[in-house]
Amino acid sequence: MTSHSRPPRLRPVLTALALTLTLAAATGCGTEVASDAEAARSASAAPAPDRAELEARARAVQTVAEHVWVTEAPGYTLARQSVGVVGDDGFGSVYTTSEGGQIQLRVERLPHADADCTDGPAAGSAQDPVVTCERDGEQWYRATESGHAYAQEQGDLVVTVSGAREEVDRAALRAAARAAHRADDHELDRVLPPAGEASGRQPVERGDLPPVGDGAPNNDVGASG
Repeated sequence: MTSHSRPPRLRPVLTALALTLTLAAATGCGTEVASDAEAARSASAAPAPDRAELEARARAVQTVAEHVWVTEAPGYTLARQSVGVVGDDGFGSVYTTSEGGQIQLRVERLPHADADCTDGPAAGSAQDPVVTCERDGEQWYRATESGHAYAQEQGDLVVTVSGAREEVDRAALRAAARAAHRADDHELDRVLPPAGEASGRQPVERGDLPPVGDGAPNNDVGASG
C-alpha cells in the first residue's frame, strides 16, 4: 500500500498528561487491574447485569453505554483507573503490561475526514510529523517517529487504538485494533466504575500534543489542536 507523508486530521489520542494521571493511579496502592481470563470466566457464569444500572454507571463517567468499547491484546490488561470520558460523550481507556507497555483505546464522535488520514491535506505537528499514512483492511494506519495508531469508523464514531512504537509493534497494535468492539453487558460491568466511584476518572485532554506518541507541548498550537 502507498504511504503518504502528510499528517492526519485526527485529534490527539489520550495525552501524556492523561496517562500520567490515570496510570499513576493504576500502579498505586489499591489498584484494580482487570484479569481478562478471570473476568471472562466470572462473566460466563454470572447472570447479565441490570441494563439500567449499567447505563447509569456510564452516565456517571459522562458517557453512554453504547460508546464503551473494549479490546484484547496478549500480555495487556485493562487499567480500570484509566477509564473515562473523551470529548462530550466519548470513551477512553488504557491497557498495560507488567513491563510498562501501553495501548490506548479512544472512542469519539468525529467526521470522516478526521478518521481517514489519506483523505486530502491536513495540518499536523511539526515536532512529530506523520511518516506513514495508509489504508490497512477496514482501518487506517498512521505512524510518526515515536507513535502509531489504527482508526476505524463506526457510524459517527471514530475508534482509535494507539501506542508508542518502542512499546508495541505494528502487528500487536493491528491485532488490538481488530479485536476492538462495543462492550456487551458483561464487559460493561467489568469496565465501568461501580456506582458512586466514577468521580475523578475522566481523562484530562490537551490540544497541544502530537496526534500520536508522547511529544512535548507545542505552544504555537491552539487549544483545539
